Amino acid sequence: MKQLDETLTMLKELTDARGIAGNEREAREVMEKYIAPYCDEISTDGLGSLIAQKTGETNGPKIMIAGHLDEIGFMVTQIDDKGFLRFQTVGGWWSQVMLAQRVTVVTANGDITGVIGSKPPHILSPEARKKPVDIKDMFIDIGASSKEEAKEWGVRPGDMVVPSFEFTVMKNEKMLLAKAWDNRIGCAIAIDVLKNLKDEKHGNVVYGVGTVQEEVGLRGAKTAANRIQPDIAIAVDVGIAGDTPGVSEKEAQAKIGEGPQIILYDASLVSHKGLRDFVTKTADEHDIPYQFDAMPGGGTDAGATHLTGEGVPSIAITIATRYIHTHGAILHRDDYENTVKLITEVVKRLDRETAKHIIYG
Repeated sequence: MKQLDETLTMLKELTDARGIAGNEREAREVMEKYIAPYCDEISTDGLGSLIAQKTGETNGPKIMIAGHLDEIGFMVTQIDDKGFLRFQTVGGWWSQVMLAQRVTVVTANGDITGVIGSKPPHILSPEARKKPVDIKDMFIDIGASSKEEAKEWGVRPGDMVVPSFEFTVMKNEKMLLAKAWDNRIGCAIAIDVLKNLKDEKHGNVVYGVGTVQEEVGLRGAKTAANRIQPDIAIAVDVGIAGDTPGVSEKEAQAKIGEGPQIILYDASLVSHKGLRDFVTKTADEHDIPYQFDAMPGGGTDAGATHLTGEGVPSIAITIATRYIHTHGAILHRDDYENTVKLITEVVKRLDRETAKHIIYG
């Protein structure tokens, strides 16, 4: 394997970390390790969201830059008499991407490898074979012979189960393959924005935030924003890539490698027009490529932050990513670096007067 540079090492540690909603500790510790050198103070809210504060101007506007720590995964709900595990999805899964996939059950006694199984097609009727297997009919096989043996190994209801998938730099080294891009890439962007601002003068108090439980209802964004009371919020997440076979531009227009996506609209947010215009003007002036996108469904942490207090101008900036909500997704390093550059420049241009103009016009 080729030696990883500093950025790729960070991305590998973030994505290889295990952390479904409600179990983000491991991912939070990785983010804290990387963001600590670039902030003045680190704290967590009551649910476990990481909040790293960097003050440029004490009385400046509060700028919240948030990625979410949690990844999609599963939770053990039951061990049957033969030692097979029943589970609950945590976050949105499509049944067709789950079967025969390798998973890791994280127990108090250590990790256990398993595979997601179902009734074999050979014994199904021709009609049943044509239908996708329902998630409720799947199970996890860890090789245990009984409930007692599984318990001896340390498996308990409530244990976290995550996709087993290692960070990989592909043949085209700009293409990065990993689990949990949704949304450790947002956490990495928050880290690198604070890194870029370390020795820069700016008129703001900046918060790099790793929120918890986004995949189950934007929960950590609510609590973190209530604690911070930001003046402006930027949610950084993954978006849909429309550049794979069978996807029309009408369905998804963004392409990986062509810049961050400025989200106009999704099910949780109509992006704040003043903030959106400020972001795109900044990108234009610095020759940073970007793409617009809108999604009728789904949402980001901006859906929660914009409803904090009396309302917070918020926007979602996303990175086009192939195969999100599966074991392995692909994104482009240039999009990551351009997003870091864009948000850094936005923060550098903000101050109390500029924020006031964005909010009140």
